[in-house]
Amino acid sequence: MSQLLHQTMVVLADDVIPNYKPEVPGTLKTPTGQILGWTAGIGLALAVLGGLAGWACVAIGHNSERAQLAARGKQAILWSLVSGMGIGVTSGLVLAFYNMTQG
Repeated sequence: MSQLLHQTMVVLADDVIPNYKPEVPGTLKTPTGQILGWTAGIGLALAVLGGLAGWACVAIGHNSERAQLAARGKQAILWSLVSGMGIGVTSGLVLAFYNMTQG
């Protein structure tokens, strides 16, 4: 049974990711790439700063017994992670919407 499961997993895992390289057309590449680059750079810097501030709030809240400050710090950490992931998929979303409008 385990050998059958192993063979099935090998077959399913073989070439899971297609050989596809998404590209935005030349007329949109320069402005879109620049806007996405600036947005991603500034956004990720702010997400890291928010995460660090959240960890600082957690540390101060736990050491000074201010539970509300620690709870807000934990929320800041989670939202920083969520915003970082959102920034990470931005270019994929832009490409997907562009491809949908092209028919």
